[in-house]
Amino acid sequence: MTRARLLALVCASTLVACRDRASVDSAHGAAGTVAHAPPAPDRFGTIGRRATPAEIRAWDIDVNSTGSGLPTGRGTYAAGAALFARQCAACHGSHGEGVGPYPRLISGPRAAFDFASDPAIPKTVGNYWPYATTLYDYIHRAMPLTAPGSLPASDVYSVIAYLLAENGVIDKSMVIDARSLPRVRMPGRDHFVADDRQGGRVFR
Repeated sequence: MTRARLLALVCASTLVACRDRASVDSAHGAAGTVAHAPPAPDRFGTIGRRATPAEIRAWDIDVNSTGSGLPTGRGTYAAGAALFARQCAACHGSHGEGVGPYPRLISGPRAAFDFASDPAIPKTVGNYWPYATTLYDYIHRAMPLTAPGSLPASDVYSVIAYLLAENGVIDKSMVIDARSLPRVRMPGRDHFVADDRQGGRVFR
């Protein structure tokens, strides 16, 4: 496809999108109701197609606070220590103390939760994060920095086991997997409240 042809298609798609948006905007009534846009077609002219189930599964990797989305696999402290030294220490320090702009990860739990009164206190896995499952979600999708998403599940679980144990949250003998990780109660958990906002008129 020539560059001119591609530019023409993009412009045409933009005009269609603007026209459809104008149709929706014109449907706003005095009561503030909005007409629902029609369902998207399978194709937009010659651009794009519907994602296949396999393609959706490849991107559907989020893990929530309950552990929903955690894959099979298991990790140990010993394996995690070796992985951390090899894959993580260059940025986060050999003891998780942080290097340059890269954050500190290890400091151990704190009895006081006084980050608002003292912004110099580093927020780490052990003293601040409310959910242990967030570790899997973040490490899996974003780490290591040079190859995000490349670690297999057991490697991610092992790094998590290392970080949680070094922060004093779990014992070094604990095996981390899809069943045990959601059961880990983080020291900062009770300092957070659930976001129960629903949107619309009740949004606060």
